[in-house]
Amino acid sequence: MNRQTAREARDSSRIDYGIIFPVMVLALIGLASIYVAASHDTKSVNIVRMVITQVIWYIVGVGIVAVVMQFDSEQLWKIAPYAYGFGIFLMIAILFFYSRAYFIQTGAKSWFALGPLTFQPSEVMKPAFILMAARAVRTHNSQYPQHTVRSDGLLIGKLVLWVLPILLSLHFQNDLGTMLVFLAIVGGIILVSGITWKILGPLIAAATAIGGTTLALVTTTWGRNFLTHIGFKAYQFARIDAWMDPSNDTGSASYQLWRSMKAIGSGQIFGKGFNNIEVYVPVRESDMIFSVIGENFGFIGATLLIFMYFLLIYQMIRVTFDTKNEFYAYISTGVIMMILFHTFENIGMNIGLLPLTGIPLPFVSQGGSALIGNLIGIGMIMSMRFHYRSYMFSADNEQFN
Repeated sequence: MNRQTAREARDSSRIDYGIIFPVMVLALIGLASIYVAASHDTKSVNIVRMVITQVIWYIVGVGIVAVVMQFDSEQLWKIAPYAYGFGIFLMIAILFFYSRAYFIQTGAKSWFALGPLTFQPSEVMKPAFILMAARAVRTHNSQYPQHTVRSDGLLIGKLVLWVLPILLSLHFQNDLGTMLVFLAIVGGIILVSGITWKILGPLIAAATAIGGTTLALVTTTWGRNFLTHIGFKAYQFARIDAWMDPSNDTGSASYQLWRSMKAIGSGQIFGKGFNNIEVYVPVRESDMIFSVIGENFGFIGATLLIFMYFLLIYQMIRVTFDTKNEFYAYISTGVIMMILFHTFENIGMNIGLLPLTGIPLPFVSQGGSALIGNLIGIGMIMSMRFHYRSYMFSADNEQFN
């Protein structure tokens, strides 16, 4: 192979199309579903404007992916503290400068608003935190190569310190769903960090006990009184009630979930066909977008959607194993957990498996903040293949110098 041929081979193989393909398919499904949702919304909605706005967000996101994938592991390592610090600044600022209109509408102080544009800082905080957590774990493991109860306990303490300011901000934002996403990211990184089972076992047991205790508390009057005193809101209890018995109050608390389940069920095996909607579901262009897919394309379409997510996750895992870089491994784990939790929670809440939490479906739901956050994660994953192949071809080309 001469130098020109090697350069051409390098240029054509640095982009990981195995990751691009499922993301592109999910984006097309999202655009089609948003168009359908807007077309049948009972409110006055500018359909063209909504779809074009989402297209613009996709274009911006692609540009961000192209920029992020230029950063190699050394550069990502260096910018991690700055990205985390900027994210924390936004998470604090939102507590004072949140959109009052969105707060009245949703009960959460999670959005900045500038005219028609809205922005949720917690979405870009997710990839920033993933970078910082990956750096913290890699640094700790280099300092403590032997995993002991003491060293692993110290590592967990460090991760708790990094995530605690974010969780506190989300608590004051009244955004429980996003808190769960960060906890899922931390949990995934802990699982692959090499922590001894002497600590991991009790941690899993404690998490199970806390989950069981919380479930027991929300099902009793005295338990709900206790949870109210520590910050739980009435709308959160209403969502839990709707989840536990969606048929109990289909005209109020369970209305959204009940309509979503009805829409998905009405799609049956093959769906009603594109743009054929008969069941009204509130906020179906964002949180409840899966109901549109289920009604239009049925079980077959929903299965294809889920397969695309599994294909994307498989491709990300494959890239991680190929690059054999510990820092990258923690980054990819965080990104995978972020996308996996979003997908599982969104689909789960649409079919009544999980309570409603306001979590969007990655790359499909309408909205820019979540899309940008997820695409930043995709950019970091693609950086692995981009620079790994670049390095390999550079090594091969040394023989021509």
